[in-house]
Amino acid sequence: MPQPPTADILIAADCWQEQLDAEEVVQRAIAAAAALVELPAEDTEVAVMLADDARVRELNKEWRGQDKATNVLSFPAAQPPGATPQPLMLGDIAIAYETTRLEAETEGKPFQNHLSHLAIHGFLHLLGYDHLDDTEAEEMEGLEREILASLGIADPYLINDQAT
Repeated sequence: MPQPPTADILIAADCWQEQLDAEEVVQRAIAAAAALVELPAEDTEVAVMLADDARVRELNKEWRGQDKATNVLSFPAAQPPGATPQPLMLGDIAIAYETTRLEAETEGKPFQNHLSHLAIHGFLHLLGYDHLDDTEAEEMEGLEREILASLGIADPYLINDQAT
């Protein structure tokens, strides 16, 4: 059974200093996700950048053509042909502090729980999960619910589901 990915976390904005446990929260979320999904047989690695909205907006504009901040971005790593590097880099995740904080407050969720959800969401994208159509969205959200439940975190979609 593969080990959980090594998560290299970079705090790239001073605003994250308000969340002293952010690195631990992200590490725990990725480990919980890795325990419940199929991983490559090789040792794996993921890079997580805890950024501010301005940096995530720049990345979103450059890579997705959308000139706005968003809560989380994922960039799956292109795998080189031939021999697999060790550890295998799954990709990069960027999480925006201000958007994450605002969403947590607006939705009445603890910041750490929302951060966990976004780290899991970004990690699942690195593994090829997506939500471009209803079937994909249901599969991905179901996995997110299961992983979050394993961490003792309530269903983040329950509020949204009840509102529709």
